[in-house]
Amino acid sequence: MRKYSLFVCMLGVLLFVSCDSKESKNAFQDNTEEGTIRISVDESFKPVIEEQLKVHQSSYPKANIIASYKSEADCFRDLQNDSTRMIIVARGLDEKEAEYYKSILSYPPQYAELAYDAVALIVNNNAADSIFSFQDVKDILSGKHKITAVMDGKSATSTVRYLKDSVLKGGNFGANVVAANNSKEVIEIVTSRTDVIGFVGMSWIGDVYDKQQQSYLTKIRLARVECTACLEKGIFAKPSQSTITYGQYPLARPLFYVLKENHAGLGTGFMNFMSLERGQLIFRRSFLAPAKMAFHKRQGSIKSE
Repeated sequence: MRKYSLFVCMLGVLLFVSCDSKESKNAFQDNTEEGTIRISVDESFKPVIEEQLKVHQSSYPKANIIASYKSEADCFRDLQNDSTRMIIVARGLDEKEAEYYKSILSYPPQYAELAYDAVALIVNNNAADSIFSFQDVKDILSGKHKITAVMDGKSATSTVRYLKDSVLKGGNFGANVVAANNSKEVIEIVTSRTDVIGFVGMSWIGDVYDKQQQSYLTKIRLARVECTACLEKGIFAKPSQSTITYGQYPLARPLFYVLKENHAGLGTGFMNFMSLERGQLIFRRSFLAPAKMAFHKRQGSIKSE
């Protein structure tokens, strides 16, 4: 009986160790360079975030970041799910949202600006007008001006929210404002019609190194919009890296990350990548304005002896 009891005890210990080993293996916690996480990204930032992910993946091959591109409202809904670790959108959290997430997570989420983008107003190359005062934009969006305005999604995108908040000051769109399925479709509509204007993120049409975006610019124009911050009146600016940086283009907006992670995981690693030199250079090369680092050209000279 003693031998049998000893055998049962040893078998129990082996089973316990085996189960514990399996649980430890299954409980692998991702780190800054390895693991799998899901993120949700506002669709208007898709081109530049795709570039960030491509370079990050080449540097950290064991890191698997699964990105879903959708409206800003859907990104915030995803943030409430355990499966979504990070969202990339055009705003941070307000005070109530920060408190809410802190209460359900037991720790505060992180959020900060990564870069500055713009809502570009685009028109067909053969359109009658490509210069708009800020009041013109307001009148079009409110429906006082009947030209058809095409938005970048059929749900609450960051472009829709930004234009309602910053241009209409909380007002509603007119009946002339319609929605395409996504940013690419907005561009396609504008390339085929001279009687509409479109609103898309700068990330979709501002990269002069991207062949697809350059092909768009053979059929559409970036409209000039009146500078509201300039001391001199009558200044109109197209969206560009420089006009965003110097506050000349009035429809500029930030690009934020919101991260829920209480350990140094893959979300933290990707956030650090985008915030430091390589990630900031990718934003710069995509002709957005980096928020974390300033890259300036300096004049230099070498004196010969």
